[in-house]
Amino acid sequence: MIIVTTANTPRLTQFIPIVFVFLWSTGFIASKFALPYIEPFYMSFIRMIITVIVFLGLMAWFKAPKLTMTQFKHQIVSGLLIHGAYLGGVSAAIKWQMPAGITALLVSLQPLLTALLLINKTAISSKQWFGLLIGFAGVALVLYGRGALPDFTLTWPMCVAVLISLLGITFGSLYQKRFGGDVNLLSASTTQYAATLVLMGILTFSFEHQVIDFKWQLVAGVLWLVFGLSVSAILLLLHMINQGASEKVASYFYLVPGVTAIQAWFLFDEQLPLIAIIGVLLSLVGVYLAVRGPRSSR
Repeated sequence: MIIVTTANTPRLTQFIPIVFVFLWSTGFIASKFALPYIEPFYMSFIRMIITVIVFLGLMAWFKAPKLTMTQFKHQIVSGLLIHGAYLGGVSAAIKWQMPAGITALLVSLQPLLTALLLINKTAISSKQWFGLLIGFAGVALVLYGRGALPDFTLTWPMCVAVLISLLGITFGSLYQKRFGGDVNLLSASTTQYAATLVLMGILTFSFEHQVIDFKWQLVAGVLWLVFGLSVSAILLLLHMINQGASEKVASYFYLVPGVTAIQAWFLFDEQLPLIAIIGVLLSLVGVYLAVRGPRSSR
């Protein structure tokens, strides 16, 4: 999905967060399809190969400008944080037996962490703070209601992995906001994914065996992760980061577990009890309060 400027752009941009949340939430569904048939780092490695090829084609088609050396270095850092640390951390945490629900809950601390990091740099109203807090509470209710918060043995490797994921997506978004706002999105994304490709290659060839069980679920899942997530959702995320206040953009991630729960209920007939529905509504209220606050001066 390429962001273009037209006479209707101001009216269309109001739908970008909605589309982004929907697409981002499908990543968990696509991973559920694919991961039983492939190792997590190897899946990310293959995903990055296809994604880089797609973005090189998009750059050629749209004649995207080349980055300066300074821009190139900044996008490598953003890519390693937003994609490499986030994807690698989540994959490793789940691989080391941290339940997916716990992982999602901890990564959902991103909006609160973002707001805390910006507390001395931007005006965040009490209404926004309240929205961030009840948004996180809504996420917890969604996961609890779906039985996604089971008892398990906490180990330090899984804790380190999920912490890397949380810090990666948080600091990566802030870094991109500060240093990547004036960069062409196609050029930036291509560089970010190329850096992530190298990282995932190192991880899979260091810790995995590159075993694949070819099934249609694997192919469909990887292709959706490429075109639905790596292409469409990430371009929308980078656009929102460049155009909006960081703490407001981060708050949209609160909606992801709820939308994922609805998708899983529709596709896999997974349970969606009343408490989870209440959590979804609470997350909606939290995000509404967070994004309706004063605009940032950044």
